[in-house]
Amino acid sequence: MTANSSRLNELNASQRAAVTTLSGPLLVLAGAGTGKTRVITYRMAELIRQGVPPECILSVTFTNKAAREMQERMQHQLGKRLKYRPVISTFHAYCVRVLREEIEALGYPSKFAIYDRGDQESAARKALRDIRVPETSLRPSDLLFEISRWKTNGVLPEVARDHVEDDRGFLAAAGYRRYQSQLRAAGAVDFDDLLLLTRQLFEEVPEVLDRQQRRFEHIQIDEYQDTNELQFQIIADLVAPHRNLCVVGDDDQSIYGWRGAEVKHILGFQQQFPGAKVIRLQDNYRCTTDIIAAANQLVRNNRGRHEKTLIAHKQGQPVVFKPYPDEQAEAEGVIREIAYLTNHLNVPPRDIAILFRTNEQPRIFESELRRLRIPYVLVGGQSFFDRKEVRDVMSYLKVLAHPDDEVSLLRIINTPTRGIGETAVEKLLNRAVKSGLRFWQAIPSAVAAKEVPAKTATALANFQAMLLRYREQLQQPGASLPDLVEHLLHEIDYESEIQKQYKEPQMQLARSQVVEEFVQTLREYQRQAVRPSLQDFLEQTSLDARDDNFGEDPTAEAPAVKLMTLHSAKGLEFPRVYLVGLEEGILPHQRSVDALELSAIEEERRLAYVGVTRARDYLTISWSMSRMKWGKRRESIPSRFLAEMQEEGSGLSAEG
Repeated sequence: MTANSSRLNELNASQRAAVTTLSGPLLVLAGAGTGKTRVITYRMAELIRQGVPPECILSVTFTNKAAREMQERMQHQLGKRLKYRPVISTFHAYCVRVLREEIEALGYPSKFAIYDRGDQESAARKALRDIRVPETSLRPSDLLFEISRWKTNGVLPEVARDHVEDDRGFLAAAGYRRYQSQLRAAGAVDFDDLLLLTRQLFEEVPEVLDRQQRRFEHIQIDEYQDTNELQFQIIADLVAPHRNLCVVGDDDQSIYGWRGAEVKHILGFQQQFPGAKVIRLQDNYRCTTDIIAAANQLVRNNRGRHEKTLIAHKQGQPVVFKPYPDEQAEAEGVIREIAYLTNHLNVPPRDIAILFRTNEQPRIFESELRRLRIPYVLVGGQSFFDRKEVRDVMSYLKVLAHPDDEVSLLRIINTPTRGIGETAVEKLLNRAVKSGLRFWQAIPSAVAAKEVPAKTATALANFQAMLLRYREQLQQPGASLPDLVEHLLHEIDYESEIQKQYKEPQMQLARSQVVEEFVQTLREYQRQAVRPSLQDFLEQTSLDARDDNFGEDPTAEAPAVKLMTLHSAKGLEFPRVYLVGLEEGILPHQRSVDALELSAIEEERRLAYVGVTRARDYLTISWSMSRMKWGKRRESIPSRFLAEMQEEGSGLSAEG
C-alpha cells in the first residue's frame, strides 16, 4: 500500500470523494463537526501529489487562525519541505497582496495604511464636520455602517446617491464621498476597501485580473456560507478561465447576514457554476447522538437549506432542557451546577462554556461566578489593541510609516502634553480644509496670519523634527523596531501620560505593563518575521485585529469558564455547554421577530443550531419564565426553537 493510499484510507467515503475530486466546480457541504478542515488540507496535498505546482493553489478562509492551521496540517500531510507553498490566507490578506502590487493603478501609494475601527471613527467624525453635518443628524458610527454596507455591495462613493431613499441617506452619501477622499489623501484604506479596491482593479485594469487568473490554477474557499457579494465576485472573476473551484461550507451555519454574508451563494452554487459536483459530509465526530438529534430536529425547520442530516458516532448523556422562574434563578442555577462540577467532580473550568444571544445577558452570570469565586473570561471583551495606551503607541508608529495619516497624527499631536492645544489644532484644520492643504502644509500661513501663537509654532516644529528623526532611523540598515519604540516612549515621557490619566498607583502600574507588553509584542514580531519592517508589522496587526474577531477563542487555554455570544462561539467546541435565555425576543431576537421575514427567523434558527453543535458531550438549554424588561417584570414566552428541538420522536424532553 502506498503512503498516498494509506492517507486516503484515513478518510471516510464522503471525505475521500471530496479529496479526490480535483477539477471543475465542487461544493462540499460540511455539517458541524464533520472534518471540513481535514478535507481542505488533504485535498490541497492531493493536488500537489498529482503534479499541481503548490504556488498555483490558493486556499482562502476567514480567520488567520484557520489559515495557520491549514498551513500546519498540509505541511504534516506532505511530510517534506516544499520550495514553494500554496497561498493560504484570509480573503483580506489575499487582497492586501494584490493591492500592494497593483494599487498604484488606482492612484493610491503601494505603502498604503490600513485604518482600524478607531481610525475610521475619527475619519468619519472629521468627514461629517467638513460637510457641516451635526452628530444629531448623523452619528459617525451610523455613517460607517452605511459606508460598510455600500462597500460590501460594491457601491463606489460617486454613485452612492443613486442608492438612497431619504434625506438621511443623502447626508450619508455626501459623508461617504468626503470620508473616501480623506482616506485617499492620507494614502489609507479601510478594511472594506481591501475587497472593494481589489474588485475595482479586476474590473478597470484587465491585465491585473489576467495576472491573478494565470497565477492560480486551483482555488479553494473555506466557510463559503460566510461570503459577501464582493467576495463572491472576486472568486467568480478568478476562476472564470478554468472553473477549478472547490468551496466548503455549511448553509446551516450561515449566521453573519448582519455583516453582509449572503447564504444565497452556497444555496445557489449549482446555478452559478453549472455542472458542479455536490458532496455531503454528514458524519459528525464531535457531538453525542442526543445533541445531534436536537440539532437535526431544529434546523430541519428551515426552508432555505440544502437537505442533509448529521449522523453522530458517539453515545452520551441526554440533552437537558431546563426552565427557571426568572433570570436571577437561571443564573444562580447554572452557576451553582458549574460550581459543583468544578469543586466536586474536578471538571476543569476551561471545559465549560456559557453561550448567549445578546451582550446584555452575561452580566448576571458574571455576578454569580464572582460570588462563588469561579474563574471566568468574557470572550469578545476589549481587545489588547483597543486599549488607550496601545492605540497611542500604534498611532506614533502609523505616523512614522505614513506621514499623511492625519487621523493618527491628531491623536498623538498633544499626547503626552507638549503645548499644542485643541484651539490651535482646530484653526490649522480649518485652514487646511479651506485651502485644500495637508495639516503640516497649513502651518506656515497660519503662523503668518497669527492664528497660531509663536510658542505653539515652536512646539509643532519640534514635534515634526522628532518624527522626521525617528523616521530616518527606521531607514537605517539593521534598525531595531522595539528598541526604537522604547527610545521614543522615553523621549516623549509617555509615563507622564499614564500618570495624568490614572491617579491610582496600582492602575498606573497596570497601564505601564500594557505598554511593556506591546514592546514585547514588537520583539516577538521582529524575532519571527523573515523581513521585519514597520509597514509589515502594521499590516499584520490590522489584519489580525479584524480577521480574528469571529470564529476563534483568544482565551482558549485560560483555566476559566468561557462566557461568549453565539456569534463568537462559531468554530469552537467545548465538552460542556450551557445555552441560556432561549426565549422569544432573545433567541430568536426581537428584531428578527419584528422583521416578519422568513429569512430573519431562519438566520436566528441557524444561530441556535450553531450553539447546540458547540457541545461535545453535555448540553443544557435553559430559559426564564419571566424577565425584567423596561423596569417591569414581564412573563417570557419560551423560544419556538425549544418546541422544534423536542418534536415527537426526538427522544428529548424538558427537566422539571
